Amino acid sequence: MAVPFLAAILLAMRLNRGPIRTVADAARPGFVLRDETARAGIAFTHRRPTFDPRIAGIEPHVAALGASVSVTDFDGDDWPDLYFTNSRFGAPNALYRNRGDGTFEEVGGTVGLADLNRAGEGVSMGAVWGDFDNDGREDVAVYRYGFLSLFRNVDGRRFEDVTAGAGLRRWVNSNGAIWLDYDRDGLLDLYVTAYFRDVDLWHLTTTRIMHDSFEFATNGGTNLLFHNLGDGKFEDVTDRMGVGSTRWTMAAASADFNDDGWPDIYLANDYGPEELYLNDGGRRFILTTAGLESESKSGMSVTLGDAFNRGRLDAFVTNISERGYLFQNNNLRLNQMPEAGRFRNVAEGEIADAGWAWGAQFGDFNNDGANELFVVNGFISANRDKNYWYSMSKIAGANARFFEDAATWPPFGDASLSGYERSRVYLNRGLAGWIDVAATVGVTDLYDGRAVALADLSNRGALDVIVANQNQPAVLYRSYPDSANHWIALKLVGTRSNRSAIGAEVVLESGDLTQRRIVDGGSGFASQNDRRVHFGLGSREWVDRVIIRWPSGTRQVVMRPPIDGFVTVTEPER
Repeated sequence: MAVPFLAAILLAMRLNRGPIRTVADAARPGFVLRDETARAGIAFTHRRPTFDPRIAGIEPHVAALGASVSVTDFDGDDWPDLYFTNSRFGAPNALYRNRGDGTFEEVGGTVGLADLNRAGEGVSMGAVWGDFDNDGREDVAVYRYGFLSLFRNVDGRRFEDVTAGAGLRRWVNSNGAIWLDYDRDGLLDLYVTAYFRDVDLWHLTTTRIMHDSFEFATNGGTNLLFHNLGDGKFEDVTDRMGVGSTRWTMAAASADFNDDGWPDIYLANDYGPEELYLNDGGRRFILTTAGLESESKSGMSVTLGDAFNRGRLDAFVTNISERGYLFQNNNLRLNQMPEAGRFRNVAEGEIADAGWAWGAQFGDFNNDGANELFVVNGFISANRDKNYWYSMSKIAGANARFFEDAATWPPFGDASLSGYERSRVYLNRGLAGWIDVAATVGVTDLYDGRAVALADLSNRGALDVIVANQNQPAVLYRSYPDSANHWIALKLVGTRSNRSAIGAEVVLESGDLTQRRIVDGGSGFASQNDRRVHFGLGSREWVDRVIIRWPSGTRQVVMRPPIDGFVTVTEPER
């Protein structure tokens, strides 16, 4: 059971000496989000997969994943680009190059990242970017229902498939992956989550492919950890490192939650509890309860952010709720690992119920110095007059041997299941709680949202929102924050650490304001943010200092960096 919100925050403040002061007003949130998709030249529509005819009756459910978006700067021009994945044979993925004038051009086919969805190979579910060979160019791993793929960025203009040579040609029915450097050797390692077991969904030998429990399923695919050997090759170290969860993992995120200097792994699992794997000095991971085991839900997404300016990275995990049928509520987990060895769930009120929630991201949209939350929702939008929830409730109450077999589920037909749900934009009011201001700021679409990514696409100090929608068009919301507020963004370049600086944690101090950010190796659901870390400052006109803890363990302090612009920081060589 969640501790009452106010009491938990007061406790966290007392433990961490991290006050939050915010004056955000729900009537005047200090920003607007405008749908400028068409104006930007983005015309991507996701297409869901089709599978073996024997599971056609439940296909809307099984195929309701795959819309993803990730942010990169693939050509090194300091303008963030966007990569969307598709999930139907013959439907191309799309790489949108940022022209720097507010518009994008689609270049996926030109660079070799479009035609990836082919019979025998599988269909794309998402992608994560990182410089795995430290040559200064961003490479990309594409995860599928099917074979993994790794593409090396040759020259900023084309990519070559190096999967086989890297030892990564593995069939994994995956909805997520993250880059991290778990052993701090300066090379990015790859963690891949698994959902369905490693069956061929187009040529099934059995229809017993579904979960064996709605609360504690353990019959999903096996998550995999690949160690970067530094010569273009990777080694499967899953068993040795102890991270092969089979809990139907939807999403993963990595950070040093207990402040011991080593990156840990946090999992959001469908049909079961979240999991936290603590890194034991790069030698192995240890599964710990950390207060996560008591609330078994349907984890869809995990995103990290300093929710209350305590200088800690907290976790927001989305779940599913439907009035009259199911109320699981989202989890906002305060990080109390260093002093108490646990997370504490403080989600209540509006932030707890977003409907059938998927991707979410923390971001300071109004630049006032406190994070907001953008959450997308909705599962299957079809016939408004037909509701599958009654059938779903009958299945959930049946014997596991019944619902584990997809052939025994009632056919979906054209029914909706938690469809036509609007996105939520939660304004952070500190101790007053979070309040949804989506309609006020201009977010009104009813698409079936999946992935959310944040990026300053115009390099102007504003976090824009990019949403990939299931079987529907992608949406770009341009952010327009209060111009009176100040900001700073940092681009980090690793030397002893991986060149992408993935896993670097940044603490900013400005008067009474303390905030922590992490360079993103993938987070949320099937998404990856702009890796330049953005801080809103409100009316503060200077930053006292920025403290960077690099993945190598190096600690770097930058005093009085300039504000209202981008600052590039290179890791000291020694």
